[in-house]
Amino acid sequence: MHTIVVGSGVIGTTTAFYLARSGHRVTVIDRQAGAGLETSFANAGQVSPGYSAPWAAPGIPLKAIKWLLSEHSPLVINPRIDGPMLRFMLNMLRNCTASRYAVNKSRMLRLAEYSRIAFGELRAETGIEYDARTRGTLQLFRTVKQLHGADKDIAVLQDCGVPYERLDVEQCVAAEPALGRVAHKLSGGLRLPLDETGDCYKFTDNLSQVCRNLGVEFQFGVTAHDLLIADRRVLGLHTDAGLMQADNYVVALGSYSPLLLKPLGIELPIYPVKGYSLTLPVTCDEAAPRSTVMDETHKVAVTRLGDRIRVAGTAELTGYSLALKDDRRGTVTHVVRDLFPDGGDIEKAVFWTGLRPMTPDGTPVVGPTPYDNLFLNTGHGTLGWTMSCGSGRLLADVINGNPTEIELDGLTMHRYPRAYRPGRRQGGVIPIVA
Repeated sequence: MHTIVVGSGVIGTTTAFYLARSGHRVTVIDRQAGAGLETSFANAGQVSPGYSAPWAAPGIPLKAIKWLLSEHSPLVINPRIDGPMLRFMLNMLRNCTASRYAVNKSRMLRLAEYSRIAFGELRAETGIEYDARTRGTLQLFRTVKQLHGADKDIAVLQDCGVPYERLDVEQCVAAEPALGRVAHKLSGGLRLPLDETGDCYKFTDNLSQVCRNLGVEFQFGVTAHDLLIADRRVLGLHTDAGLMQADNYVVALGSYSPLLLKPLGIELPIYPVKGYSLTLPVTCDEAAPRSTVMDETHKVAVTRLGDRIRVAGTAELTGYSLALKDDRRGTVTHVVRDLFPDGGDIEKAVFWTGLRPMTPDGTPVVGPTPYDNLFLNTGHGTLGWTMSCGSGRLLADVINGNPTEIELDGLTMHRYPRAYRPGRRQGGVIPIVA
């Protein structure tokens, strides 16, 4: 059976791996020159099932107003508000209730914990290298209010059986000794010991080579335009290299997935949320983080990647723009200087931006569509690498008609009642451009 996977980020590449391992002939296409060169390239470097939580949560609307007025805001909204942005924001607001938060977080944790197990098995099977560390994530609270606010998350972690450690300041310093220099700025933390770190790009690039050894064909420099359909099936994929045909098709295009799917009457509520990162060389090992520290105040992660530090965060709603903005650089720079002032060389930092494919409820879209041979693996937001192995393995079981190892309910597009409107199908070529 031949399957075409559209997109070679960490989601598309892990999907290709599990399909090829189960006997599929797989072709992966991507407009870039190699695997993992867009959103997967310089992300926060976290594999954090314990930190899997929707951005839409009780109290977030009020927090968002305060953030927008702060100097180093975790959130930026471009004044050029368009229709998709407004719909995304309204849908997020609808999910900012305690009941919706609990449902959404439990769905995310279900997939993330499954992915954690799959990730470990893949690593053991392939011996893949990617600057891996298995020392957990430390969510750092600067205020007592933040510390008490973690109770809601802890309740969900307990319900889902996810290990955690509530830490005082001394215990935070014991977990991350470099924080001893700034202990007076802290109130405590929440440590998730099963979380991991590493370089997502290295993982994706090396996994693509594993896939090639399994017979996967990667066609780079090829842009998907539109899907040719008849009745309830996809007959082919139009690309700038011609028509490509297979038995099955998987859309794993991240933020660009809705553009390819909309002409089919599939309207996914996925919006690109822009994030930024700095990557800087370590200058003093004792003053650098051991693993990942998540600054709850600024929503910025500081992660150790071998002899480098990756600082990543912020959320900017600005469509598909990839412009690098100095004020966003200022926010991530502020966090690493504030927490690890002597750890790395800011002057040699590399500045990067990418688009996270966010859903309003935080849960990705994995599974079938109304078209018999079209499948989705997209919308993972900031947790693409965290959920990649579980999503790929889950989708391979769906495509193969096997019983899934976790419940699929709540993970597919069918949780959105208006996601498929066949009467709104359109024709024409949809260019996928940044």
